[in-house]
Amino acid sequence: MTIWEDTVGQGLARLASYGALFDKAAEAGALADTFQDKLNRAKAALAGKGTALIVLTNGPKISAYGAGGRFGWLHSALDLPEAVPSVEQSTHGEAISFEFIREVNPDIILAIDRLAAVGQDGDSAQATLDNALVRETKAWKTGSVIYLSSAPIYIAGGGIQSMNVTLDEILASMSDK
Repeated sequence: MTIWEDTVGQGLARLASYGALFDKAAEAGALADTFQDKLNRAKAALAGKGTALIVLTNGPKISAYGAGGRFGWLHSALDLPEAVPSVEQSTHGEAISFEFIREVNPDIILAIDRLAAVGQDGDSAQATLDNALVRETKAWKTGSVIYLSSAPIYIAGGGIQSMNVTLDEILASMSDK
């Protein structure tokens, strides 16, 4: 049931399949409708807010992901412009530096903490990104660094509940912007 491409489309298709399989099509349809409403509200909340950079921290290491990458649905489904359209499109992202983040100067940073997702000890995404270079970005200065719950997006990507958690976090972080 792994989803690699078209996370939202495949996730909703799987939801419908599960609904049919377990004779709960109405419940699955209601979940899909709720998700679509939330997706539309998140798109509206992000509209005109600028570019975004999706980063995955792994202790002190960081990678960037673009629209064609593992977390690319955040760009495509939310109509969220990429801060760097040329980010390598791979499963594990493109290794980047703090200088890269400062130079790109995204309006929004969507941060995912791999160590938290897999239950390992080490520097959190908050600790890793809290440094002089990242603090110079528009995202940091406007409070638009969004730390996403890691397990839902990293481990359970494409599941209806995980996508809902991610959208809830984005909506909560953008409510005061």
